[in-house]
Amino acid sequence: MNNIYFVGTAGSGKSTMVGAFKRWLEDNEIDSIIINLDPGAEKLPYVPDIDIREWINLDDVMSQCGLGPNGAQVAAADLMAVNINRITDALESFDTDYVLIDTPGQLELFAFRESSQTVMDALGRQRSIIAYLSDPTLYRSANGFVSAMTLASLVQFRMNVPIINLLSKSDVLKDEESARILDWYNNPDSLYGNLLDEDKDPESVMGMELFRALEDAGIFGEMRSVSSETGAGLPEIYAAVQLQFHGGEDAERQ
Repeated sequence: MNNIYFVGTAGSGKSTMVGAFKRWLEDNEIDSIIINLDPGAEKLPYVPDIDIREWINLDDVMSQCGLGPNGAQVAAADLMAVNINRITDALESFDTDYVLIDTPGQLELFAFRESSQTVMDALGRQRSIIAYLSDPTLYRSANGFVSAMTLASLVQFRMNVPIINLLSKSDVLKDEESARILDWYNNPDSLYGNLLDEDKDPESVMGMELFRALEDAGIFGEMRSVSSETGAGLPEIYAAVQLQFHGGEDAERQ
């Protein structure tokens, strides 16, 4: 089984993308299951096969630990590691090609907590990839783009697994907006030029430094435009996953 972690900032559309990708896989007769790792999720646009909420309840955490909602979210994120054996035991009952993993709504609760390292190791880090969803509202300017991509690169650094960069909610963008954002990622020279155009902004000094750091680290390459609403880009996600796990060939069931 190969793991696809859907990661991104709050509101980037992780859960809806997990549901949409699951349906696309089913339509193409590709077997997969979903693990929900968000203990704070009230409603989900899919039925999870394994659900962390079966073992961690935010209301219980708040009452037992005397915490408010934010503190309970942090404690619940750490409790994932405590309950990891329950997740892996449940996973052993499945025979599937892909495990779609929906991570907590707040990015920092997964990417920057040590419990996530425990989870990834237990589920198989060497068989994992991150689908990083970027909210297009953060990309209104070249500086905003650079800061958002810096966050994505930090997530990859922390998780130490391959990453697919996805421009989420492409259906809410005009064609020229989507093309500009994708061009920034696929063609760093274009981004550099737009940063120079914004040099009157004090943020651009920092933006230029971050750009150079990202370029030196080899972060730029390819970003895919996707939409859970229209289904745009879902075949491209699958192709990228296949390329990573199987060299571009379809997975063969054992």
